[in-house]
Formats: sequence, structure tokens, C-alpha cells
Amino acid sequence: MDVELIKGTLSLLILSLLSRKAMYGYEISTTVKGETDGAFEWRAGSLYPSLHKLEKEGLVRAEWEGEAGSRRRKYYHITESGRAALTEKSNAWASVCQAVNRVLENSDETN
Repeated sequence: MDVELIKGTLSLLILSLLSRKAMYGYEISTTVKGETDGAFEWRAGSLYPSLHKLEKEGLVRAEWEGEAGSRRRKYYHITESGRAALTEKSNAWASVCQAVNRVLENSDETN
């Protein structure tokens, strides 16, 4: 899969997953890998910087959860601003897909 295409969807997919429920980083990574049949396999080097960027933008917030003395995980929660951004990004993605598909369909007709 083209890495540049995947990069452009990272924040959209993270926000979409977090709109379902709060998740920790590894859970986000394994969920997207499973739901895309392995097409999207995010490494920590791309996932965590994106999560931190979304947090700085106020689109997600992070909370450490877990009992004292046990394994604690940093869970990411979507914010109201994040939900609004998800709607905006989803609409933009749908428009891009439609435009690209029109070009691809026209290419098939001329070949």
C-alpha cells in the first residue's frame, strides 16, 4: 500500500476509532490493522506523534487509567472538537474519493 496515501488518512481513522470508544495506542493500532485486513499497519513512530498532535489541537484528550500497582495505560478520548473535526474530515474524504473515482472511471473508458 502506498505510504503517502496512508499518511493522509491517519488522523481521520484515529478520530473515527475513538468516536466508538476510548482506546490506548496499541489497541488503536491492532484495531485498524484488523479492520483493514492488514492493509494499515501503524508503527509507534507514526501513531504516537499523530495522537500527540491531535491532543495538542484539542481533538483528543489522554488519561492514564488502571489500578495503582498494576499496568497503567494511556487512553485517548475524542473531544467535542474532535467529533466536529471527524465530521469535517469524513466529508472531505468522501469528496476526494468521489473526485478520484470519477477520474479513474474516465480513464477506464478511454483505454
